[in-house]
Order: sequence, then C-alpha cells, then structure tokens
Amino acid sequence: MSAPTAPGSSGSFLQRFSALTPPQKHAFVASLLGWTLDAFDFFLFIFSIDAIAHDFGVLRSEVTVATMLTLAMRPLGALVFGALAERFGRRPLLMVNVVSYSAFMLASAFAPNLSTLLWLRAGFGFAMGGEWGIASALTFETLPPEGRGVFSGLLQQGYVLGSLFAGIVVFIAFDTIGWRGMFLVGATPALLVWYVRRHVEESPAYIAGTHKKRVGTGELLRSLAQNWKRLLYLVLLMACFNAFSHGSQDLYPVFLKAQRHFGTRTVATLSIVGNVGALLGGVVFGALSDRIGRRKAIALAALFALPMIPLWAFSVTPVLCALGAFLVQVGVQGAWGIVPAHLTEMSPPKVRALLPGFAYQLGNFAMSRLSPVQSHQAEIRGDDYATVMAVTLAVVAVVLAGVAMIGTEAKDTALDTA
Repeated sequence: MSAPTAPGSSGSFLQRFSALTPPQKHAFVASLLGWTLDAFDFFLFIFSIDAIAHDFGVLRSEVTVATMLTLAMRPLGALVFGALAERFGRRPLLMVNVVSYSAFMLASAFAPNLSTLLWLRAGFGFAMGGEWGIASALTFETLPPEGRGVFSGLLQQGYVLGSLFAGIVVFIAFDTIGWRGMFLVGATPALLVWYVRRHVEESPAYIAGTHKKRVGTGELLRSLAQNWKRLLYLVLLMACFNAFSHGSQDLYPVFLKAQRHFGTRTVATLSIVGNVGALLGGVVFGALSDRIGRRKAIALAALFALPMIPLWAFSVTPVLCALGAFLVQVGVQGAWGIVPAHLTEMSPPKVRALLPGFAYQLGNFAMSRLSPVQSHQAEIRGDDYATVMAVTLAVVAVVLAGVAMIGTEAKDTALDTA
C-alpha cells in the first residue's frame, strides 16, 4: 500500500490525472492551454505599457486605458460566446475564442497610434471574454467530481502560467524585438485550435442535454432571470476577486520600473518568482477546498496575503521584493484557484457555460477602471505605486474573505450530466 500524499502535492495531482480517461485528459489540457495562452497575450501587453507610452509619447496612465477597455469588453464577449456555447457546444466555441483573441493580438502589433491600439485591445477583450466560462464548463462537465478542487486550482493557474511564460519571453527577447515583436509572438496561441480539433470531445453534459434540441436564446435569458440573485452575488464575488488580482498584478511591472528603477530583466525575474508562488498557492488551496469547502478556503487564502503586503510593497532590494511577490501571490492565486470549480458548481445546468463566465467578466467590468485609477493616484503622489497598491490589496483581501463566506457552498455538485 503506497504512502498517502499531501493535498495539493504533485503526486496527488499526477495520480488523479493518470486515472482520467483520454477524453477527460484532453478536455482538461485544452482548457488549461486556452486560459494559459489567453493570459500570455494579456500579460505581454502589461509588460509593454512603459515602452508603448514612450513610443507614442503619452503618459503610462493613458496606455493603461487599454487594460480598462479589455476588461470592460469581456462581459459582452462572455455573454455572446457563452450563449453560443449553450446552443452549439463548448468545443467549437473554444476554438473560435482562441482564433479571435490571437487575431486581435496580431493586429495590435501593427497599431500606428494609441487610438488604434485602444480599439484593438477592446476587441481583444471581447474575444477573450468567452474563453474562461466555456473552458470551465467543458472541463468540469467532463471530469469526475473527485479531486475537483485540485483540478480547479491548476486550471485557474493557466492565468499564472500565461504570466510566467510572458515574463520568460520578455526576459529573453523584449530588449531585442520590442513591444511590437512581443505582440507578434502573442499570435501563436492560434495553433491550439489544431489540438482541440484533433483531440477534444464535446462535454457529456452538453450532449446529454442538447443533442436533440438546442437551447434557444429566450430560454437562456429566462434561466438567467430566474437566477438573478445568484448572478448578482457572483458578480460581487468576482468584482472582489478581480480587484484582488488586477490590483496586485497589472501595475506591478510599472511599479518596479518607475519606483524601484529596476531593469527589464529584473522586473521579468521578479514576475516569474511571483508566478511560482501563485502556482503553489493555486494548487495547495484548491486541494484544501476539497476538504474544508470552497468558501473557507477562499477566505483563508485571501487573509493569508494580508501580512505579506508590507514586504511585497515596501521592500527596496530585488531579493526582498521577490520574497514579497512570492508570498502575496500564494494568497492571491490561492484564492483564485478555487474559482473555476466554485462558480461552475453554483451554476444551473442550462446556463453552465454562460453564467460563470458572464459573472466573472461582469466582475471584471466593475473593476475595469482600477488600473487607471491606481496609476493616476500613484502619479499625482510622485509615482508612489507602493502605497496605492498596498492599500488596495489590504482592503480587497478583507472584503473578499467576507463576501466569500456569505455565499452558498456547492462542493461536489454533480456536473457530468445535464
């Protein structure tokens, strides 16, 4: 008899993954890669804010409007693509999403001015808006309920992996090919469509529920209306989550350059270290949620980040900044790692590809002005990003823990049938 493995350990995940059927493995891998490459493109832009502002001769806060537009357009994308996924299946719409956001990323490389770039980033936000909800539905409607928290923790870390890969590419090539070259690299996720088309099957729940009669638009809207209280709660929850992540991540490279005066490679290295902490936090807290419940695990992860904030925001040496980034992101992405399973479990079957992603992106929309506001507040305080980001993160961590605890616990809800 083999020795038991700790929750969240690589052995535990590998054992669970090896027990999956081939269709289940392919669904998980495709969803993970889709979210990873989505985030990869998003963070290539984040790393490029300073260079774009310099090239176009504008303030950094003007460039961060593109981030706001990306987040603001994501709810519309989630609504449109989510509704289409309820009618035509998760698999084909996942492919459409990946091709769409890759195309907008490619076009962004040739933007002649800031106005054009802002329009293209808005289109990118619309395209990426549907990916998360569709990928989550495809994954959790296909996987067994056992170990769902572990898979959720790793699936959500596709966002972190995307940031990690972006940091590595920036470290290696940014000083050579510039921000436009970065955006050309960002078009490569379109290749994922080949894998999805060749290996991924439609989710069993979609086939069981709609292979005879596709869901109509009116029925989708009625189902959303019937669950309006749950939708409002999930939007509030996701607004807190998005303030937690975007408030700690979007301006972090700008903070390191403008206030700590670190070079591009140092900034990329610190981002990579933070992402390693995020990966650890996502898997550990995701696995923990299988034992203590989704709500308690979210609250615990959010509160874990609180005492790490002074080290993260006010350290001045690269080593201490790295330690702070690592520990804060353990908490931030530890909480986030529970989200895919938690939102999918809380969603009715008829709108499982629509409601989680729509609520997620409406929460994004609610916080879409956070980065410009943070940037503006820092600039009027002499580029004091540290104080602005520290206050933001402290307040949001406490609020997120409270909002998570007043919600419904739906752990282990059956998802693999209609």
